[in-house]
Amino acid sequence: MATSSRKDRRADTGTMAGMAISGASVDVVSRFGTAVKEHLAAYSGIDNDLGREWNRGLKEFSEYKISADPNVDPKRYYAELRAKAGYVAERIEVSRTRAEEAISGKSPTTVRTDDLPGHVNDPLFDITSEVDASGNPVPGSSAQMKFRGKSPAECLDILSGKDCRKYVDSDCKLMVPKDFYDGVKEELAERIKSLKGQVEHLKATGNTEALARREAELAKLETIDRNLVKSKVTTEEAVEGYLNPEVSTAKDIVRVAHRAGVEQLKMGAAIGGGMSLARNLVDVYRGKKTIGEAVKSVAIDTSGAAAGAYGVAFTGAVIKGTAQNSASSYVRTLAKSSLPAYIATATFEIGKTMAQFFSGKIDGAQCVEELGVKGYCMTSSAMYAAIGQVAIPIPIVGAMAGSMLGYFIGSASYRELKDSLKMAKLAREARIRIERECEEAIALVKECRAELQANIDKYLENKKAFFEVTFNSVKECLELGDIDGYIAGTNEMIRHLGGTPQYSSKAEFDALMADPTKPFTL
Repeated sequence: MATSSRKDRRADTGTMAGMAISGASVDVVSRFGTAVKEHLAAYSGIDNDLGREWNRGLKEFSEYKISADPNVDPKRYYAELRAKAGYVAERIEVSRTRAEEAISGKSPTTVRTDDLPGHVNDPLFDITSEVDASGNPVPGSSAQMKFRGKSPAECLDILSGKDCRKYVDSDCKLMVPKDFYDGVKEELAERIKSLKGQVEHLKATGNTEALARREAELAKLETIDRNLVKSKVTTEEAVEGYLNPEVSTAKDIVRVAHRAGVEQLKMGAAIGGGMSLARNLVDVYRGKKTIGEAVKSVAIDTSGAAAGAYGVAFTGAVIKGTAQNSASSYVRTLAKSSLPAYIATATFEIGKTMAQFFSGKIDGAQCVEELGVKGYCMTSSAMYAAIGQVAIPIPIVGAMAGSMLGYFIGSASYRELKDSLKMAKLAREARIRIERECEEAIALVKECRAELQANIDKYLENKKAFFEVTFNSVKECLELGDIDGYIAGTNEMIRHLGGTPQYSSKAEFDALMADPTKPFTL
């Protein structure tokens, strides 16, 4: 009974950490989910969230077929392919820029000029992030995209040729493929250097006609150099966007979701590790665990929480983005709440329970019971997270506190209801006996709580300042990704508790793990 109770408490703590992580992930899921929505809208050409239809999405672009046969006229075929890929590059560039704007917490403003009323086939700009009061692209925030040429040198020849003269004369920003940008800059530097030498030579010779031509060419190249912009899209990605728009969109969505997972992973490690550290410090003091057992437990809990946080944010962002661009207004409304994060958490938590059932660790009855507890508690947690965010209007903090409170209340009330239903089936004598045992258990819990509080107060009376400084140091190291600093902080706590650290840096830890003659002991 006692062992089962401890397991239940540990499971509750783990799920409670999951609920706290869900609350903390609401902001991440919201921002990255909107970024996912931008890529979905770019594919379909319809942004249901904004109620706007773009001038052709990737799906429609892919339906414009190339007339030339690559086996009969390969030169013409590849010319048409690159031209169509250029249009696709505009759409991908805009979707990636809008995604970054959403991730940074801003309302996306970047659009293709073809999406602006009255600016289809704009004479100067393809993309803009700002329009004036009349709806016209603002020059300094707009660019002409040129995915032309088979190499950086050929791309520069086109930019400096007569077909692009109007863009240079208008001092437009010129956007080139991501994989061409560095090569074009190098080519510009070489040509500008050569022209400067020629200008100096012609000045000395007094050839004014040739000098004027070279100075004009130099001014043109310097203007191109000043206005050159690197696209977020490579030539290969543009071609893939035309030939396989579904694959291209899926890759962009996975990249965004992965970034959401990585960002939330750090928060998950901090929450799960912090809860585990506090719990294990108490266990060490009461003699229930050794230092080594506590360190191992914290490591396992931290890694588990980090992995769970990654999964919640990754899945939540995809769910949020998909729901946000749904054709159903009801689904779009739900996407604006914290529901996507909790759906992802529910999937993760229920998955853990089912894995235990299929592996034989729990039987069918225990599986059903756990699913009931988690379903009830996560519903409560989601509700209290919304309340907490209103009560504490600080990003992450309010939702996290609310979700933890909700889980505590939900867990307690569910277990009381479940126990009452079980007891209703018992005989009167058995009910009386169980009620007496419950009263004794409650009294014991109160006594243990008072004893724990007294012991903690006594133990930490002269050590409060030390732990405050050390915990703050460890927290800062986690936020900065300073592994050696984190190890140094935890080693301070180990020494303070009477232990001896086995390593003092990541390098020493790696060496210890790699050396078969020095087994890692806890």
